[in-house]
Amino acid sequence: MIELDGSVPSELAPLSWLIGLWEGTGVVHYAVGDDVREVSFGQRLTFTHDGLPYLNYASYTWLLDGDNTPHVSETGYWRLSRPSEPGDVGPGMLPGVGPRPFTTAEQVETLRNTSDGFDIEVNLVHPSGVTELYLGQVKGPRIDLATDAVVRTAAAKDYSAATRLYGLVENRLLWAWDIAALGQDLRTHSSGSLDRVE
Repeated sequence: MIELDGSVPSELAPLSWLIGLWEGTGVVHYAVGDDVREVSFGQRLTFTHDGLPYLNYASYTWLLDGDNTPHVSETGYWRLSRPSEPGDVGPGMLPGVGPRPFTTAEQVETLRNTSDGFDIEVNLVHPSGVTELYLGQVKGPRIDLATDAVVRTAAAKDYSAATRLYGLVENRLLWAWDIAALGQDLRTHSSGSLDRVE
């Protein structure tokens, strides 16, 4: 059972099972033509919040090559998908006008979708010049995401689409990430299995 900390904004309740530090291992297995690129990696993943209605996300990985060579990292924000209200902050640093919306469980419950889940938005930034916007759904301890937009700098490698799946299974965070990159269609890319670190 998940116990919600009183400092967690009501709007984060559907995502609250992610909050914390997770560590474990995973594997990359991606076919580019006849070439299969495969490595094993360690991962540290954090979901935190700062009192606002979104989760801060950070992932850091290293190769399991004997030297723990740094591999890749990404950072971003996860939130429920809903129209902006006058009480929301922004754009930029503009303060909201009036009370913040969706501050009670009853108000958040009105955001439940017809599939009995909650629509979510995830923004991820990679230091390699790629930014992803995912749309998807959280339904209990499962999250399904698909890119709505991918933005690349001129120097970034070819990368056009992705899907991600996250699930809490027997207190472990399991995930899978498929990508369309380097001229390939959407296909298996990487997966991991993480344990919560207290």
